[in-house]
Amino acid sequence: MTASSSPAPKPLTNGAHAAVEPAAEPSIGQLVSDASTHFSALLHGEIELAKLELRSSVKNAGTGAGFFGAAVVLLVFSLVYGFQSLAEGIAALGVYRWLAFLIVFLLQVLFAALFGFLGYNKVKRVKAPERTMQTTKETVDYLKKSRG
Repeated sequence: MTASSSPAPKPLTNGAHAAVEPAAEPSIGQLVSDASTHFSALLHGEIELAKLELRSSVKNAGTGAGFFGAAVVLLVFSLVYGFQSLAEGIAALGVYRWLAFLIVFLLQVLFAALFGFLGYNKVKRVKAPERTMQTTKETVDYLKKSRG
């Protein structure tokens, strides 16, 4: 007999041999409990990953919306100065007062364009939680395969 072969069966009192007992397997209850614990941990991990990804996206969206808001406010105020300078220019025809209003108007339009550009760049960074969606899809696929 070699060292790697299984042990000999134990003799019984009547001369017959008993089968070697297999290693104890976990009960159905223990398996269900383990599966429930692992699934709960996996679910909590997925939720935490989603929170982290969404937090970054929401922050970028909020900052971008703030820049767009600033652009809109400045554009509204600059339109007032633009129309005021046009009225002054037409009324005065040659008086330089309107030019000052026009310069203010152009500066505010320039700042509105800058804030609009910054807002666009921030909103462009907003992304869907791709890693969370991928791992969730993998989890669902695994659960479908394990069911049947």
